[in-house]
Parts: sequence; C-alpha cells; structure tokens
Amino acid sequence: MIDLALGALRNAAGLGVAGNFAGHLEQAGEAADFANVVPTAAEAPKGMFPWYVPGREGQLGVFPVTHDRLELPDQPGVDLQIEPEVGLIARLGYDDAGRVVSIAPEAVVAWNDCSIRREGARTISDKKNWGPASKGVAPRAFPVRDIDPAGGLAGLRIASFMRRGDEVHEYGIDSPAAGYSYAGATLVDWMVDRLRDQTGGDGTPLEPVGDYLAQAGCPEQALIGIGATRYTPFGESTYLMAGDESIVVVYDEGASPPDRVRDAVMAGEEQSLEQASVLVQRVMIVSP
Repeated sequence: MIDLALGALRNAAGLGVAGNFAGHLEQAGEAADFANVVPTAAEAPKGMFPWYVPGREGQLGVFPVTHDRLELPDQPGVDLQIEPEVGLIARLGYDDAGRVVSIAPEAVVAWNDCSIRREGARTISDKKNWGPASKGVAPRAFPVRDIDPAGGLAGLRIASFMRRGDEVHEYGIDSPAAGYSYAGATLVDWMVDRLRDQTGGDGTPLEPVGDYLAQAGCPEQALIGIGATRYTPFGESTYLMAGDESIVVVYDEGASPPDRVRDAVMAGEEQSLEQASVLVQRVMIVSP
C-alpha cells in the first residue's frame, strides 16, 4: 500500500467512465440521458466525462477532492448518492498535437464519485463537481502496473456503506473489481480512444474531454473513476443527509474476506482492515 497526498493530485486531470458496471445507470435513473449515445460496442461504457480540469475556468476548475468530508451542495431540490468505484491513478502520454496516446496505470484506490441526482442537467459534469468537497479519495492506494482482472485488479473487491447515527447500511452491492464490463487493456484502449475522438454534442451529456486536456496544457497525470457498482435496495432509494458518513472500501479479499469487511464497518473498525483502501467521508452542510 502507498500513501496518497491530495496535494499531488491538484495538477492531475479528474475523469470518469460512465456505464461500466451493468445496471448502474438504470438504478441511478440516468440511462435515458444516453439514449442518443452510440456505444463503440454493445457492452462498452457510454463515454468519459470530466469532473476536474486543472486551470480551467468555471466549476470544472475547482479542485473537489477530500480524504474525509463531503459538503452538501447549496442548491435546492437536489439529492446526493454515493458512487463507489475503483479510482485509477495513471500517467497520460500525448502526441505532438496534444492528443492522448497512452494511459499507464500507477495505482488504484477507493473512490467516491458522489453525484447529484437532478433532472435536466446538461452534461454529466454538471452533476459531479459542485465545490471543494464534492468528491472523495482514500488516503492509501494499491500500487499497480495494469488494471487487468488477472493482474492489478486480481482479488480486489468494492464495498460501500452509509453510517447514519448508530446504524450502518450496505449501500452498494459488494462486487469484484474484475466485474467491470471493460477492464485491463480493453478499458485502457477504450479510454485512449474516447479521449482522442469523443466530441459530445447536442442531445448527449458527453463533452470533448480530450480537447479540455489539451487546453489545460496536457496534464501528465489523471485520477479516473472507472465505474460505480450497482446499489443495494437501500442505496438505490436513500440519499445523503448532513451527519451521515459515506464509506467506500476497495480491498483484497485474500487478506480481508467480505464478511470481515462488513463486520469491521458495522463495528466502526474499518480502519483496522488489512490490505484495504478505506475512504470515510463525513457529510456536512456547506459553511457560509
């Protein structure tokens, strides 16, 4: 395991993969947003989206990541859901024209791509970054050189929970990281393709993410959420409130089996888990 400093990520691009776990978009009520998106293959994710671009004007230029807190947006009529994911820290390579040509994995980490559930959002990014504490990354990560199911993701699982008062609820379905629709070289090649060729446009929630990276001076590193798991019935129907704790755990099931992870979180002892990337965020009201 390696320590992960937030300061080191301020110059990294923040990206995400939409629709890389079967059924998640339907549970999140977002499948209809992609009605006009033609996937590269039937089982492929829907596209990539930005949640942070270093130096960009507007909301996408606000660094939104913390290790320990999540601030509710100061907006009426919005609901927040945890999005438990494997976060990929990777090195980006570019050609002379500033187009992405390579993505080299460096680490994987517990990642909360927390999202606003709100009808009428123009793009995915409109629901992803609402301020300086709207995303979460664990302070410890697994070093990897690939994200293959039999390599860097082998044995890793994703679990998530919500602690409300004295009660703890399973929020996402505990899932193997190898269960992503696209992983390994297939996912890396697909992401490179999308960062080179995705244009977005009217009628879709996608954006020309590769152009954003070129305009930002070609950031050398990226933190990429590679897709959220399916929800439990509780997670699908329950939104975050002030005082809740959001918990996402990416763990090696050989060191900490699923029942051990669940029992540790239920007992408030999640930080004692071995070979685990643990993210705990306290949900807070935005300070005036």
